[in-house]
Amino acid sequence: MRFYFGVVFTSLLFFLIGNISEAQTGTLSGIVVDELTGAAVDLAILQIEETNVFAESADEGSFEMEVPAKVSLQLRVSRIGYNSLIKSLPEFEIGENRTVVIYLVPVDADLEVIVRSGRIEEVTMIRERAEELRMIPSVSGNFESLLSGIALGTYGGTGGELSSQYIVRGGNYDENLVYVNDFEIYRPQLISTSQQEGLSFPNINLIRDISFSSGGFLPRYGDKMSSVLDIRYKVPTEFRLGLEASMLGGGIHMEGSTWMGDHGQNKLRYLAGFRYKTTRYLLGTLDVTGEYSPDFYDFQAYVTYDFNPSLQLGLIGNYNRSIYTFIPEERTTASGLVDFALQLSSVFEGSELDDFENFMGGASLTWVPERDENPLYLKFLTSAFQSDENETTDILGFYRLAQIDTDIGSDNLGEEIAILGTGTQHKYKRNFLTLRVMNLKHRGGIEFNQLGGENRSSSNFVEWGTGYKREYFNDWINEWERLDSAGYSIPYDGNDVTLFSVLKTENSEYSNRFDGFVQNTYTLVDHGSREWQIAGGVRFNYWDLNNELVISPRLSTSLKPLDWARDMSFRLSAGFYAQPPFYRELRRPDGTLNFDLKAQQSFHLVGGFTWDFGESTGTRRKYRWITELYYKNLWNLVSYELDNVKIQYSGENDATGYVFGIDTRLNGEFVPGAESWINLSILSAREKLDGITHLKRELGEPEAQKVSNVPRPSDQLVTVSIFFQDYLPHNENFKMHLNLEFGTGLPFGLRDNNRVFRNTYRYPPYHRVDIGFSYLLWDQKNTDSRPNSIFRSTRRVWASLEVFNLMQVQNEASKTWVKTIFQTQYAIPNYLTSRRINLRFQIDI
Repeated sequence: MRFYFGVVFTSLLFFLIGNISEAQTGTLSGIVVDELTGAAVDLAILQIEETNVFAESADEGSFEMEVPAKVSLQLRVSRIGYNSLIKSLPEFEIGENRTVVIYLVPVDADLEVIVRSGRIEEVTMIRERAEELRMIPSVSGNFESLLSGIALGTYGGTGGELSSQYIVRGGNYDENLVYVNDFEIYRPQLISTSQQEGLSFPNINLIRDISFSSGGFLPRYGDKMSSVLDIRYKVPTEFRLGLEASMLGGGIHMEGSTWMGDHGQNKLRYLAGFRYKTTRYLLGTLDVTGEYSPDFYDFQAYVTYDFNPSLQLGLIGNYNRSIYTFIPEERTTASGLVDFALQLSSVFEGSELDDFENFMGGASLTWVPERDENPLYLKFLTSAFQSDENETTDILGFYRLAQIDTDIGSDNLGEEIAILGTGTQHKYKRNFLTLRVMNLKHRGGIEFNQLGGENRSSSNFVEWGTGYKREYFNDWINEWERLDSAGYSIPYDGNDVTLFSVLKTENSEYSNRFDGFVQNTYTLVDHGSREWQIAGGVRFNYWDLNNELVISPRLSTSLKPLDWARDMSFRLSAGFYAQPPFYRELRRPDGTLNFDLKAQQSFHLVGGFTWDFGESTGTRRKYRWITELYYKNLWNLVSYELDNVKIQYSGENDATGYVFGIDTRLNGEFVPGAESWINLSILSAREKLDGITHLKRELGEPEAQKVSNVPRPSDQLVTVSIFFQDYLPHNENFKMHLNLEFGTGLPFGLRDNNRVFRNTYRYPPYHRVDIGFSYLLWDQKNTDSRPNSIFRSTRRVWASLEVFNLMQVQNEASKTWVKTIFQTQYAIPNYLTSRRINLRFQIDI
């Protein structure tokens, strides 16, 4: 039923396109620009007075409209944040095409409010256009996998290239906020391996731009400890259709707008996208051979309707399903050193079937009344999210662990010379979770402008918001593992057959959350001298399940000298950040829930600068260098173990910690017209478990030494990410896209014995190179020279050849622990994907 609804809904959107043309007309086109900066101005409304002829400037400021001929015209141009303009147009001849450039003057306040989103640019946020990122080769196909290249202090963690989960400045995946047009986005909770992960919510083909903060963000954002990803979907001005196909799946997306109403003053805009992904081609490179059947689907739509220039309704909907079926057959994995190497050989019986089904729907109403001064916006949002998650596994593995000959001169090189253990491992899961979240939210803001003289102006932008969430979860968990070594069950007591681990629980709970914030952004501009901004406020959160009220004050300031030869700005942020527990944090390892669990808390101190340098021309932007230093103090932490992408929390506020580091990013057009990014991060993330005396044994030392703290599971000393673009000389149609990632190893400890000697080992460094070569098969500009091309009805057609894991590096996702009857444990690596070649086609209509 849901499938047919999606088909019908998509079909209806295709037929919403309507254009009214008149016989006695001319064509007016051009671009709207900021008179002070020369930057393109989007979302400007252009109207021929006393007619129903309207247009809206696109992202690049361009517009086109049919106007009456043989009469004098008055063109009105308006845009929030700019003074309105009325321009007289001489009479058009019938069929005449005329191009103009329209300059808009900003109002005194330098803060810009985008009417339809109620959004203010913040000094703590990094903003990027999504169009720049569409060609980056990505294994997962998810937008989040690109963040390590553009966001400060962000990296992928142990899930590697298959996962869309990311770590920011020593946090974990659950510490990140994601918004799409002010709607909060949720994720499945039971996923334990990156192979199970499907398509995340953000669809890069629908995204206009993104803002990202790695810490120190203002109170207007929610209650998490690490980061904010704020995504804005496109504001379409005309019909567009896109198709994409590759060896990993494909998709279709469309966008458009149409004037409606009796006088053509009401505008309907729509975005819709369908995606399909399968990773069976990639999973065929893993050590475990068998039948992989992953199928992932996503359909979403976003529609807005302008009742008038001041009132807009927004509707968003999403259906997402991930089905992962796996029937393992056998495995052979070798690892070790030059003088000591192990080989694990296994054969399997059984299968795994996982099904994650998510629904999300929301509505927003935004009102921005027309006011001569003190712009105001009010926004009301409601949304609902439901996740139905099923994990079913019943796999029996028969294994043999052996030492292999590493002597180069030996006749038995690579063969088994000693059997260290044989046995059976039986994993069983029947895990089911239903999660529902209902949201009601209000946000508003008002701006007060002041003139302090001919060369001085200031403004205050006051924002507020309140929210209510109703949460429900119902889980039924039944999983166990049996280990048999040399015919004896582990653990062995001589009398009973004991399972190695058992988890059985059934929980059902409703809860209510209330939150809110108020903040003010004060901006002072001394023209020709400086631009100074200070923003501060407070946020509160109350949860009735543990009856905890958390207050979080935050402050941020920035300074931009206007009389310097260098184009630089400086910023400093400080504040308290609390993260009340969600479903996963509540669950102890034994399955019981801790309703007394308190919010994890942290204090952020972040300082940095931005320097724009180099020549800026019409075809080339300046280089941008961003650097931030930060310190985070952490308390009331809920400690956890990290295994692939599964986070197993302790369910107790049992740790304290800290994180400090430095992030730096350089981006620009090293090759004109091709943006590139270079990111470098260095950090230290440490923790201490309450009531535990941590020990560490140095190599070669017989006695262990006390240590005051230990690495957090996300302690990754150095990460480097490079995305570089280039093209052939004299032929910009042939481009190269290189994506390089490097990260030092994450820590881990012994299975089921990782408290005193905690996280004493590290994975090998993660390093990977993906490269793509793309060729522009067709461009609309070539219509005159190639009128008979089969692509003549399209705008652009790209063909790409991508090579994933170019260097064929064996990166590790996790460890398989093999335990003998004598309680000796051996850690065998579970490797990520190897080299694969992908063909991709993109068609824009």
